[in-house]
Amino acid sequence: MEPNHLWRCTMTLLLGVWSMSCMGQTTPSTQTTPSATTTPTAKTTPPPTQQSNRLKFRLAGYPRKHNEGRVEVFYKGEWGTICDDDFSLFNAHVLCRQLGFVSATGWTHSAKYGKGTGKIWLDNVQCSGSETSISVCKSRGWGNSDCTHDEDAGVVCKDERLPGYVDTDNVIEHLQVDEYHIEEVRLRPVVTTAKRRLPVTEGVVEVRYKDTWAQVCDRGWTPKNSRVICGMMGFPHERKVNKNFYRLYTERQKNHFLVHSVACLGTEVHLAACPLQFNKGNSTEGSCEDGLPAVVSCIAGPLYTHNAALRKKLKVSKTVRLKGGTHAGEGRVEVLKGGVWGTVCDDRWNLQTASVVCRELGFGSAKEALTGARMGQGMGPIHMNEVQCAGTERSIWGCHFKNITEEDCQHTEDASVRCNTPYMAYEKAVRIGGGRSRYEGRVEVLQALPNGTQRWGLLCGDGWGTPEAMVVCRQLGLGYANHGLKETWYWDGSNVTDMVWSGVKCTGNEMSLSQCQRHKVFNCQKSAARFAAGVICSETASDLVLNATLVQQTTYIEDRPLHMLYCAAEEDCLSKTAAQANWPYGHRRLLRFSSQIHNVGRADFRPRLGRHSWVWHACHGHYHSMDIFTHYDLLSTNGTKMAEGHKASFCLEDSECQEGISKRYECANFGEQGITVGCWDLYRHDIDCQWIDITDLKPGNYILQVVINPNQEVSEMDYTNNAMKCSCKYDGHRIWVHSCHIGDAFSEEVERKFEKYPGQFNNQITN
Repeated sequence: MEPNHLWRCTMTLLLGVWSMSCMGQTTPSTQTTPSATTTPTAKTTPPPTQQSNRLKFRLAGYPRKHNEGRVEVFYKGEWGTICDDDFSLFNAHVLCRQLGFVSATGWTHSAKYGKGTGKIWLDNVQCSGSETSISVCKSRGWGNSDCTHDEDAGVVCKDERLPGYVDTDNVIEHLQVDEYHIEEVRLRPVVTTAKRRLPVTEGVVEVRYKDTWAQVCDRGWTPKNSRVICGMMGFPHERKVNKNFYRLYTERQKNHFLVHSVACLGTEVHLAACPLQFNKGNSTEGSCEDGLPAVVSCIAGPLYTHNAALRKKLKVSKTVRLKGGTHAGEGRVEVLKGGVWGTVCDDRWNLQTASVVCRELGFGSAKEALTGARMGQGMGPIHMNEVQCAGTERSIWGCHFKNITEEDCQHTEDASVRCNTPYMAYEKAVRIGGGRSRYEGRVEVLQALPNGTQRWGLLCGDGWGTPEAMVVCRQLGLGYANHGLKETWYWDGSNVTDMVWSGVKCTGNEMSLSQCQRHKVFNCQKSAARFAAGVICSETASDLVLNATLVQQTTYIEDRPLHMLYCAAEEDCLSKTAAQANWPYGHRRLLRFSSQIHNVGRADFRPRLGRHSWVWHACHGHYHSMDIFTHYDLLSTNGTKMAEGHKASFCLEDSECQEGISKRYECANFGEQGITVGCWDLYRHDIDCQWIDITDLKPGNYILQVVINPNQEVSEMDYTNNAMKCSCKYDGHRIWVHSCHIGDAFSEEVERKFEKYPGQFNNQITN
């Protein structure tokens, strides 16, 4: 089995309290001298006098994201930079790990993030990539440089923290550790059936030691220890093990016991956070008198349970959910209160609290507790603040928390999590190649043949789109899908030429392509390799949300003369019956309202097509960058479309932004179109096509529905919040609109009541 998670305990946070487990928990122990015998020895924390001489690292500069920036090093009481001479991706990898990230995806030169100040501490740095600190890489020595700050180096790190890392301030201190520390942990299955099936829920606990795996002695082993191991492996609960079976097996095996004793509380997120005793001696077998290798059995969450009957019994919370993540088990934390979903403020947000959320939802313990709306901003209420969990609660609602006020928190402080999830080897069944980077390429899937062998094959591009690309990017751990491509002739970088799948159709929520629908018999109109499906992935994406309150406040009816609607008719903004009207006499009845569309994601919303492909419309004197940007519909109580409108994105721009954010997009003078993160685009009620033509509508109760980016032309973090609904009553002369809300803002029960009774029977709007 491939290891599911890696752990490198080589740095700690500057929090005022030092943690030898690198996870914000203190497990102090006594400094001891290694013995020549097999006497168990507790792990140790270096004394404060040594800590004061260590290096500190931080990312700085502007503009930048949290995982990129100019590298600054604190040495001998002064912050300084690193010169870009001889800089490489290997250097960046070492630095990113010291900064608490798993790896580097790129580096920058020539002070891209601005020029630093003070010393240039290192120059001509040359790392192999395996070093634990930049200080052990080859260089000209500390403070010896012929560079200026115009040559300051920067790094771009993969947006994934090392396991157990608490994302707080930006200062990291390097911590040297001895050879006895826990990095990787795995469950090694011994039952034949378990070896063939993923996820592995039961097996012998093994820890990585140098180039091999060692066992943990089970003397004094408790369910709390098992709970920690299961949480690391991505499972919410532990269960009893048949020790008699494993005794027969392990007695025939040669074991090497590295860890002699484990004393977890059950709330730790990693084994390294538990008090441990190591066997430090010359014995090859270690010390575990009258004991056996520790064996753990876990209960998988519903997403990873093969038994359908058991899956029904396993219940996950219906009052907590994760939104905006790329994978199962990550996202912005939202809780249900009074039938309305709201977010959680990140004040005091930590791994223990995040772990309660993860286990509540059927995952393991938390890998990261993210702050600062790292999984996008919510738009509804903020229900919780300063949540504090002990780690044993069954639900976040059982933790201590404060109710929120508008002064306490904003959505820029929404809390998020990344949970430990079981290893499923999804990435082994698909690959992409031929692109300019590892984030793009032609999609290839591994197909099993009748003779028992396997081969790689291409996918037919017919019907391929963003939902399918989302699944591929998720399966490969490459984030969100920017584009799903139907032609990939320019990525012909592989010797694979045969198509093996056609008709692939996904919802976009699947964890692998094998869970999507596809043709049983291959049938592709364009089966040449140039028409194979491809993807472009990205670590970030936009997320558009409509301001539902503004729609409700600005809705009204206008009878507009036909002679003022020629341009609107040309752009197909009127109902079909307008073509039979007696132009230019008469009028059309229009339901008008304003639309304020916010980008609450992590990347700017940009039209899929570049400016060279935009279409000029002379009547209104503007360019269309998308064929359809929003759908406006009036639905009957049974969901039938009774009237409709549509809006091409004739001018996507930043109308206003949150405080501290600058506008980037403006339509004037053929400017770039888009919506910046933290900004919104306002379509006022009094501009053309900002309406629904209701001339032919009969009086009655209806649902007003607005859908942004309806064809999913542009990638977003979350499409479930793209729709907005309102209840409305039309009496032939006036219209009443109420209960406007984003499509997933209410509980299922409240939403059912809304759809069952969307209108009203009098002129009084009741709450």
